Amino acid sequence: MTATTGAASHRIAARELVSQAQLAELRERVEWKGIALIVHAWAVIFSSIALVALFPNPLTYVLAVMLIGSRQLGLSILMHEGAHRTFSRDENRNLLLSQWFCAYPTFADTVAYRRYHLSHHAHTQQENDPDLVLSAPFPVTKASYKRKFWRDITGQTGYQQRKAQLLNALGPSDWPMKQRLERFWSKLGPQLVANGVLFALLAAAGVWWAYPLLWLVPMMTWMMVITRIRNIAEHAVVPDSNDPLRNTRTTKTSLLERIFIAPYYVNYHLEHHLLFYVPCYNLPKLHAILMTGPHAARMEVQPGYGSVLRLATAKADAEDRPGAIVSNARRKHIGTRVGEDQASSGF
Repeated sequence: MTATTGAASHRIAARELVSQAQLAELRERVEWKGIALIVHAWAVIFSSIALVALFPNPLTYVLAVMLIGSRQLGLSILMHEGAHRTFSRDENRNLLLSQWFCAYPTFADTVAYRRYHLSHHAHTQQENDPDLVLSAPFPVTKASYKRKFWRDITGQTGYQQRKAQLLNALGPSDWPMKQRLERFWSKLGPQLVANGVLFALLAAAGVWWAYPLLWLVPMMTWMMVITRIRNIAEHAVVPDSNDPLRNTRTTKTSLLERIFIAPYYVNYHLEHHLLFYVPCYNLPKLHAILMTGPHAARMEVQPGYGSVLRLATAKADAEDRPGAIVSNARRKHIGTRVGEDQASSGF
């Protein structure tokens, strides 16, 4: 599982994985399908808010936080689709859908994310992979993961991440205030506009309180929990960092896992890395093809997120150590050398 210094990840040619006819079908971008996924995410979010407004009690609130947090991760996943230009053949429409309906509401940025994310595909699990920091610390002890889970679910991770994002957007403290505010607006202006619109819509519906309690709280808590689980599942404790069939992972999911942890086909990460231009709604079809092909036995596939977490927490308790900071915004804020796009992407 050791990364190779400075190397690019080996790739398998598409013709070795699927036929030409299958590839043409798999990579077809059907615009309405991408829009339907965005509509679904927002429908779940607004329905969850309505549930709490109509039946306000602790049970409906906790359920809504988990549902909304999972759809906030879903919006980030759909932003990722936009980063790969799989929403539409028209780049203007692709960015419109990805930025304003997915990235900006969750304080992210498709363009910044795209600029550094493609390097992750080119150098997966190698030393110059910009996302290696997410997988390198694993496996950890069970105690270490419990500390991480507690920081995530109580909002500490989300608070520190957003605080660092805001401070990074303001720029150096010795800059003139006018310059700092101009930089802040250039970095986070659209995100603030999108969130202002969301707050205005909720206020117009008579549920202004839903913005802090059912938008910000899920983003700071449950979204952080499942974002970490997603990061672990995708690249942590993989069998071989130099094998494109084994340096990332597909995780099979139950219905509950798809509802609360892994929306919009994000669990098919191995298939995504093999053919990253295939839209997410075609990844199950690609998985089915690959599992009947010659590479099936080598593919890293786990039966569920519980199985992945057992692998990721297999270190002996005696080796328990404090973990490293992995948030790009926080790393940049404390002086770690991090690319501007990584710190600005918000994801």
